[in-house]
Amino acid sequence: MDAITWISAAVALTSAATTVLLGYWQQRRIASAERLNHMDQYGAALAWAAFDLQSRLFNILSGRYLTLFLVQGTEEDAELARRSSVFVIAEYLGWVEILRRDVQFLDLGSSGPNRQVMTQLSQIAETFNRSSARHDELRLFRIQQRAIGSVMIHPDGEPGRQRCLDYVEFCERLDTDPRFTAWFAELLADVDTIATDMAPTAEQRLQSLQRQLVELINLLDPDAIRFPQFHRQVYSTS
Repeated sequence: MDAITWISAAVALTSAATTVLLGYWQQRRIASAERLNHMDQYGAALAWAAFDLQSRLFNILSGRYLTLFLVQGTEEDAELARRSSVFVIAEYLGWVEILRRDVQFLDLGSSGPNRQVMTQLSQIAETFNRSSARHDELRLFRIQQRAIGSVMIHPDGEPGRQRCLDYVEFCERLDTDPRFTAWFAELLADVDTIATDMAPTAEQRLQSLQRQLVELINLLDPDAIRFPQFHRQVYSTS
């Protein structure tokens, strides 16, 4: 093989290696951009779900909402209060599960905000899980949180395009699917219990959840773009 042939082969090999390397880094950049897009998309949905849940918890803790609608309201008012209170819990858990499946924080890098969000989600999960009594209203063990999150994911979704059941779909499933309803039967009964006789341990947990959800919103919406009128109000017994 003469020198020209060697040089041509070397150039071809170098060109091929460069193409492969550039292709690899391009795919890495595309994958990274997709994950960040998912984080932004799902982070917005999670922020709204956290907002709705903390708002409902604040109203429950204030003693107004469930008393007015579930205890003193009509049968229709009571059912709406009962189901919607469980729905906001389920929707939040649904978006947490979607985020866990599609974004996977460990693939998003080691940025401070991502670590903070991951830590906050873990703290909220632990508060839901915490119990010091046999009958502790609205307590959910971690495996229950994952299961409820899973059944709340719309079956027609696909990776990168997932969504939770909306309230209408949630109610339809409650009315028609016994296996779906079984995951929520205890929570629905718990709402009735806390409307009239909330245990101190349950009240303390709901207070902690409400505060932690506000902290999560602060992380997901630090500049108050999505919730400009939200004053990050936390429930206090004082």
